[in-house]
Amino acid sequence: MSIEQIAHEAEEADGAAPLDEATWRALAHHERVRAWESEDGFALLVGADLSLVVRPTARRRGVGRALLEHVLANTEAAGPAQLLAWSHGNHPGAAALAAAYDFERVRDLWVMRRDASDPLPALTVPEGIEVRGYRPQDAEEVVRVNAAAFAAHPEQGAMDAAELEERMRADWFDPAGLLVATEAGSDRLLGFHWTKRHSPELGEVYVVGIDPAAQGRGLGSLLTLAGLHHLTDAGVREVLLYVESDNAPAIAVYSRLGFRHDDVDTHVQYRRG
Repeated sequence: MSIEQIAHEAEEADGAAPLDEATWRALAHHERVRAWESEDGFALLVGADLSLVVRPTARRRGVGRALLEHVLANTEAAGPAQLLAWSHGNHPGAAALAAAYDFERVRDLWVMRRDASDPLPALTVPEGIEVRGYRPQDAEEVVRVNAAAFAAHPEQGAMDAAELEERMRADWFDPAGLLVATEAGSDRLLGFHWTKRHSPELGEVYVVGIDPAAQGRGLGSLLTLAGLHHLTDAGVREVLLYVESDNAPAIAVYSRLGFRHDDVDTHVQYRRG
């Protein structure tokens, strides 16, 4: 059974995708991926990032434990100094496996959701600021702002021009859904909000990045609200976003806009080593 099929079955059963976008990109490019596969599951190692997925119908049979032991046996001598593994959806089986093999819980990522039928505040753009859809000539500025905004988050901040182009080739990409803010009359970006539509009914606050030099001007709230209006006007029924559980300022902004978090919508990262 293929990795794609097992991942699809796991997502259908758990309500959360077991592989993130970066892992799918690494698989597509056949880069830096070590794989261990069986009929009922697989383990992938991308750098220090471990993904372990078991078919829902084969769980509680020791498949995950066997895969993890195989990974550890093949990496402890020459592998990364530490392993990082996500449990998408805070699965109890993942927590038990982590405890048994000395992985510690180091990071919680929340999924927050908003019913698109709830009314939104009116969008008022301050004088001197322009909010508009993406244009091809904005590419270099999007990369620049993204790198500056996410300098402390290598998962996102490392995006270069080639990766940006690759993401824009995805079926879901809509230039009108990548909203940018500039000083009126200038092409230099102050920030951007990249929205994403997973389906006609489900939208996402995909990435909100603000140039650190433009912080303190309310651009994060402005661009988030602009993106929510865009998704609502497009007809989605629900909007989700991902936020670090300890990012209190961002959570406060999202909460004021009607986003809520349920405990089951928590992704947990574990670390070993």
